[in-house]
Amino acid sequence: MSARLLLLEDDPAIARTVAYALERDGLVVTHSLLVHDARQQMAAHRFDLLVLDVGLPDGSGLDLLRDLRNAVPTAATPVLMLSAHGEEIDRVLGLELGADDYLTKPFSPRELAARVKALLRRAGKGPAATATPLFHDDEAGQRISLRGQALPLTRREYRLLAHLLRGAGRIHARDALLAAAWGDDSDSTDRTVDTHIKTLRAKLREVDPGREYISTHRGMGYCIDI
Repeated sequence: MSARLLLLEDDPAIARTVAYALERDGLVVTHSLLVHDARQQMAAHRFDLLVLDVGLPDGSGLDLLRDLRNAVPTAATPVLMLSAHGEEIDRVLGLELGADDYLTKPFSPRELAARVKALLRRAGKGPAATATPLFHDDEAGQRISLRGQALPLTRREYRLLAHLLRGAGRIHARDALLAAAWGDDSDSTDRTVDTHIKTLRAKLREVDPGREYISTHRGMGYCIDI
């Protein structure tokens, strides 16, 4: 499974160049222009690494970094800071607040990509660590494993989870999940989906109690974040 990265950068040209360099290396990049947008993305998804610009229209990447290090879910997430300021005091402040690396603009996209890969390897998210997938879907046997442990799924639960995994990171409407898992069964309703999602969450939690994989998006549907 490819590592997921959040890029917080308010310059669209820089963001496009950076995203291209990282995606070419197989990373999945989500771009935010503002601190507010980045906070929303992190509330909805889990990222393996964050690239944060310092100077932004609605705040500072350093303030966001401070909040991340004070929150349990993101306390250990690798962070690479970007800044137009090259003074030693700015770099020292970023590192003291918990940044893992610091890159001053202008920079080479190739160097940034190399630093990102080094941070991912250090965090155990590099290619060697991802050889064994988090989830394994045995389509022929209709079995799904989480962290190498088979989940005790019913037929409907298997279809529901498999559909979510095939579109990981995307919000799935209840009617789409209903069609994927129940087909033309007219007796099933949105409430049926909600009930099965609740059961799925409990079974995932038994294997990995420290993480919630399926998130609810009110009025929209469900998303699995891997």
